Amino acid sequence: MRWKIETFHKILKSGCKAEESKLRTAERLVNLISVYCILSWRIFWMTMINRACPDGPPTLALTKTEITTLGRLRTGTPASSRKTVSYYLTRIARLGNQRASDR
Repeated sequence: MRWKIETFHKILKSGCKAEESKLRTAERLVNLISVYCILSWRIFWMTMINRACPDGPPTLALTKTEITTLGRLRTGTPASSRKTVSYYLTRIARLGNQRASDR
């Protein structure tokens, strides 16, 4: 259980860069952290699904709208004929990498 909590915090701190926020008011910071926690939980949940069933269908973790949207984005992930949970999780991870390179 402890490693799961540590994984969640890693996503929150490293993936979302929660500590780099430059917000000045407590209200804005609370709102931002709330959104980051929801986002981190979702990525954590998808990571756990991917570990349990990496070759499973993407509908295990994503809605049809999310799958369509990710399919339209250019993420630098090579196109694959097998669209699995693992494939889409990699596409989402690459979105974070693009954000970091835009700075």
